[in-house]
Amino acid sequence: MNSDSIFLTYTGGIAETNGYFLPTAEGGILIDAPEGVADWLSAKGLRASHLLLTHQHFDHVMDAAAVQELGAQLYAFADYNAQLTLENVTRSWGMPDVVAFTVDQLLDPTQPLQIDDLTFSLAHVPGHSPDSITFYLAEKATLFSGDTLFQQSIGRTDIPGHGDHRLLLQGIRDKLLTLPAETSVYPGHGGSTTIGREIRSNPYLE
Repeated sequence: MNSDSIFLTYTGGIAETNGYFLPTAEGGILIDAPEGVADWLSAKGLRASHLLLTHQHFDHVMDAAAVQELGAQLYAFADYNAQLTLENVTRSWGMPDVVAFTVDQLLDPTQPLQIDDLTFSLAHVPGHSPDSITFYLAEKATLFSGDTLFQQSIGRTDIPGHGDHRLLLQGIRDKLLTLPAETSVYPGHGGSTTIGREIRSNPYLE
């Protein structure tokens, strides 16, 4: 369990991708579905009623279909798309394709997302991937940033057709760095940070 007891963290797959499970009165919310997370949920006796995707790059959705089979409703910014998952790239690495999944509800970043007793504010922050979206819990001072903002780094922007360095920096500055400095940031890879820490010392944001 995370130190503040809000959620549990799973890390798995070739890219050591983070998935976050937030318990709720109706079961729980899983943010992203890295490879192996479905088995992890089952082993721990956890039930995800909802799966929220920060974006569809393969390492974040390898277990999306498997989590759906366990009963989760899947929410994402865009419908499943093999271009968004980068399957043309992963095939050249000899990796299996992502099992296709169905998006049950498209996310509208202009509207808050209410699930059980949790209310998320959404922000569409393209630049790493066209469909990148972040989830902010104001009452918990917690941001799930996907691959937009990391501890001392930002998402890669060199993927053809996906990356846009200027657009990502603009989105981070306009939509993420405007959050309270004490906001904890939980990214798609690596350890956590805070908005204030990244404002002060992230070399990509100078």
